[in-house]
Amino acid sequence: MTPNKAKLIDGKHFSNQLIRSLIPDIKTILKIIGRPPTLAVILVGEDGASQVYVRNKVKQTEAAGMVSVEHRLSDQTDEETLLSLVETLNNDDDIDGILVQLPLPKHINEHSVIQAINPDKDVDGFHVINAGKLATGQKGLVPCTPLGCLLLLRDTLGDLSGLHAVIIGRSNIVGKPLGQLLLAENASVTIVHSKTKNIEKLTSQADILIAAVGRSEMVKSSWIKPGACVIDVGINRITAPEKGDGKYRLVGDVDFAEASTIAHFITPVPGGVGPMTIACLLRSTVVAAAMRKGVEISIK
Repeated sequence: MTPNKAKLIDGKHFSNQLIRSLIPDIKTILKIIGRPPTLAVILVGEDGASQVYVRNKVKQTEAAGMVSVEHRLSDQTDEETLLSLVETLNNDDDIDGILVQLPLPKHINEHSVIQAINPDKDVDGFHVINAGKLATGQKGLVPCTPLGCLLLLRDTLGDLSGLHAVIIGRSNIVGKPLGQLLLAENASVTIVHSKTKNIEKLTSQADILIAAVGRSEMVKSSWIKPGACVIDVGINRITAPEKGDGKYRLVGDVDFAEASTIAHFITPVPGGVGPMTIACLLRSTVVAAAMRKGVEISIK
């Protein structure tokens, strides 16, 4: 319980539970195909945040009993070389999932690289075929962050039928796919964005409010319906003079102190949605391995 009112949604705890729940399916796949699910991660360049993220992905993949294959390329790597590596991994039967860490250097077309990944190995769920399957209610691989948000909401609220969800942000990575996932749960969904009029009026009607725009502490208490469930996808660095020169702290898109006085449930930043993204990546790799090899697993 926070010092005020809202109950914290502990994404770190739930992500650990989720990863543990994958272990029986990982063992089933190992027994049937002779190897555990295998994820290939490609990192191009020296971006510090990406390196930390990839390191965490590799560490947790291996801790769960899966195999992680890492490819680190120079930021001078040309698009043709990267596409050739993706094609090699597409054709490698021992690779179940392929993840190209974004962002890529500016001279490489991200869309071309993402669409070059075999949709059956697209554990990020960004390929147009997987996006189309999600939009039409077919089984496919789903973007990890939206899936993490959905699993947290299910665990916190149970049945989402009839609830009004408002998503702030319309990106292909979070906003749009999360809207599709919530529609499939029979929620009513509104997506607002930078061109929306009266955003505050719309968000204050939400039973579930999800912020995913990358603007630090934009969502104030006046945006929130009393008793709402608030999911903060944003993670922003702001200066923290109290910690000394050059220091920073991480905050979300929601003003946590204000929101905690009016929401019923809220995710912290960090420790909310972030850990769920990696857990859902592992989940998607298990699903991809099972689908490719025709193995029955408990994940539905």
